[in-house]
Amino acid sequence: MLENIIQDEDFARLMKKNIEELIALFFQKEQNFGILCKIEEITFNPQLPEEINSEFRPLTLFFLAGYTFETARIEDGYLIFEAGFGSDNFGSVVSVPLLSIIQVIVDETPVLINLAIEPAVKTEPKSVDEKGVKNSMASFLSNPENSKFLKK
Repeated sequence: MLENIIQDEDFARLMKKNIEELIALFFQKEQNFGILCKIEEITFNPQLPEEINSEFRPLTLFFLAGYTFETARIEDGYLIFEAGFGSDNFGSVVSVPLLSIIQVIVDETPVLINLAIEPAVKTEPKSVDEKGVKNSMASFLSNPENSKFLKK
């Protein structure tokens, strides 16, 4: 079933690698490109003024050309670039998680489509059970060398 694949950790890792390698190839070939991405996962530094921020749609297209392309780089799983926004060309550094890129576009044609959903990190609360503590202590005490760590 498609849902099982797009939420699979291995599939997400493969898509992230494909996005990174494709963008790196475009950097090498000096090929301008666009990215269609989930705006909610993008950060701007400095933050954009609200009147600019409110204009973005949930899926937003950024085109990397000129100065924006020249400043673009991939770092720690993010596509990072500088861009100007609004009529005043408000400058900001844009950080886009690679997996939030839905499409990579060249000349109005999608060359990569990403359906992967980054798996949520599963954190289970750690519990200490009484039996485990006793077994651990018994194991520690069974080694005569460990007696030097005990208070007398």
